[in-house]
Amino acid sequence: MTMTTTAPLSIRCFEARDTDAVVALWQEAFPEYRDLTRPQRNPHLSIANKMTTQPELFFIAEFEGQLVGTVMAGYDGHRGWMYSLAVDTTRRRLGIGTRLVAHAEAALTARGCPKVNLQVLSAKEDIRGFYEALGYRADAVISMGKRLGEFADAAPDVMCLK
Repeated sequence: MTMTTTAPLSIRCFEARDTDAVVALWQEAFPEYRDLTRPQRNPHLSIANKMTTQPELFFIAEFEGQLVGTVMAGYDGHRGWMYSLAVDTTRRRLGIGTRLVAHAEAALTARGCPKVNLQVLSAKEDIRGFYEALGYRADAVISMGKRLGEFADAAPDVMCLK
């Protein structure tokens, strides 16, 4: 089944009833969510954590009653962030990801957010190309991270560069 540009795509806030469909989508879109050696990549935990912090910035795209995409955003008063943009593999290249990004950007702009950041694994050139087509550019920064609490000893999210 293909979606036409005139077909009704709706974007709304996540609801608890969406959990199973979101987890299934994320496990398809993000293989690391199936890796049990990375407990920090537990999709149920990601959803639970988002529901405690700005849950109104967790968006779902639906087409004909089926969940076909997600995006999460956040704003700390200085910068916005976008996470977990995922689109059903059978519905990619139909504008769903672009509409989800625009929706998240509009929600952040409405909060007074001056800039949105996101991270893409360096090995995922196709994903970088998608964001570049939307006007995103690599910033001259190095992303650093430190696992805290129960995740301090978890396997790092590292991709080796060739």
